[in-house]
Amino acid sequence: MMNELALALHGGAGTIARARMTAAQEQAYREALQAALEIGYAVLEAGGPALDAVEMAVRSLEDCPLFNAGRGAVFTHDGHHEMDAAIMDGRNRAAGAVAGVRTVQNPIQAARLVMEHTEHVLLAWPGADELAKEHGLPTQPAAYFFTQHRYDQLQEAILEGRVRLDHSQAVKEPAPLVEPGAFPEDPKKKMGTVGAVARDRHGNLAAATSTGGMTNKRYSRIGDSPVIGAGTFADNTTCAISCTGHGEFFLRAVVAHDISCLMEYRGLSLAEACRIVVHDKLAPVGGEGGLVAVDAAGNISLPFNSEGMYRASRTSNSPLQIGIYAE
Repeated sequence: MMNELALALHGGAGTIARARMTAAQEQAYREALQAALEIGYAVLEAGGPALDAVEMAVRSLEDCPLFNAGRGAVFTHDGHHEMDAAIMDGRNRAAGAVAGVRTVQNPIQAARLVMEHTEHVLLAWPGADELAKEHGLPTQPAAYFFTQHRYDQLQEAILEGRVRLDHSQAVKEPAPLVEPGAFPEDPKKKMGTVGAVARDRHGNLAAATSTGGMTNKRYSRIGDSPVIGAGTFADNTTCAISCTGHGEFFLRAVVAHDISCLMEYRGLSLAEACRIVVHDKLAPVGGEGGLVAVDAAGNISLPFNSEGMYRASRTSNSPLQIGIYAE
C-alpha cells in the first residue's frame, strides 16, 4: 500500500535495557520522540517538502538535552563539544554537511546552509561556524551545551581511559589507562545520534542526521553521520536513510548507500536490503547500531542489531508508533 506521507526518526541505538530505565526516564524519552515526530509530520500534512520535515524533526531532537546532538551533545576529551550533521534531498541528491561545529545551536541548519548556499558538500570547524554566523544562524556560548550529566560522563570516561558511545553507565571498576587512540569500547553503551527520514505528498524523499559524537573523543574525530553515503543518504528512486551506531563500522560499510544499491541493482525491497546490511553485514564484524529508512512508496523500516533504539514513525496509513526496546 502506498503511503503518501511517511516520517520516521531515531534518537540513538545501543544498550538500552528496560531494567536500567526508570518509568520517568522512559516517559521523558517517549514524549521527546513524539514531539519531534509531530513537528515533522505537521510539515508533511500541510503540504510541505520532506526536506523541511526532516530538518524540523531533527531540530526538535537537537534542542532536547536527552539526546546526543545539539544541546545534549557529549563532551570531547578537551572538554568542549564537536557536533556533526548532514542533510540530503532525494530529488537531486543535493547534500550538505558540517563536522566539528562548536557554536551553532542547530547543526542541521548549518548542514542545510552548506547545501543551499555553497558549492560544497562538507565543511568543518572553524569554517562551518563562520559560515553559519555570516548567514545569521543562531549560535550559542559553550554554557548552552553544558549539561551536568554529560560532564559527569566525560569524567568517568577519562577515569576509565575509554571513548564512550553516548550516555552509558560507568563500569564498576576503572579500566587501565591505554595508549591514546587505542581506547577499548564501553560494553554498556548507547549511540545517541539523532536523525529523520521522510516522504512528502509529491513523492520526494529526504534524510537528516545530527550527532555530538563520542564522549572523550580526541583529535577531531568524525564519525559516519556527516558523511554522505555512510550515515546519511537520500534518492527518490530508492530510499532515504539516517543511521545511528558505532560510526567507524558504518563508515567502512558505507551503510546508507549500500542499502540504496541493493535496492537499485538487485531489486530488493527496503526491508530486505536493510536486513542484509544491518544484520548480515554489520553485526558479524561488531558494527552495532541501527537506522531509520523510507522508500519511494512510503514504506518504513526501522532495523537495529543492538539491544534497543529510540525510534518513532507515522505514515498516512498508520498511526504514531514509538519504540525503545527490542520488541
